[in-house]
Amino acid sequence: MYTVSQLAQRFQLSRTTLLYYEREGLLLPALRADNGYRWYGEAEVKRLEKIVSYRAYGMSIANILNLLNDTTPRSQADLLKDHFNQLEAEIAKLRQQQKAIIGLLEEPISVESQMVTKARWVEIMIAAGFDEAAMVKWHQKFEAMEPEEHQKFLESLGIDADEIARIRAL
Repeated sequence: MYTVSQLAQRFQLSRTTLLYYEREGLLLPALRADNGYRWYGEAEVKRLEKIVSYRAYGMSIANILNLLNDTTPRSQADLLKDHFNQLEAEIAKLRQQQKAIIGLLEEPISVESQMVTKARWVEIMIAAGFDEAAMVKWHQKFEAMEPEEHQKFLESLGIDADEIARIRAL
């Protein structure tokens, strides 16, 4: 016979888990002593082995209870097939999420480049008080101080190569 703690230790479960299984009707003690201790025998050990196996498959407590108590009109195989199909659907959904994330990781520059276009940048400059002459001076200073970064910046705005050459020649 095993106490709750001994049974929990044997199956590497928490004591709380076993008490939860009892509340749900999955695992009842073989007997209860006058002092309130729960005692489990070999039949309960075998039942807990099944519970642990079904839980490892990801089955719900309700389905496990139906299987163990033989109260479902469906067979174990049918329930496992249904659960398998649910897992397949979840895996497919997760794969789609992975693909979307990989797409973002592979093209972070193109995602960032769509954030600010040439037209939007011009609007920002005008809103900041720049006129045409001030914008030209800004580009001239940027080109003089950081020519490579100026090139990258202009490319990030989606400007074509000919126009970039004209702006950089200012």
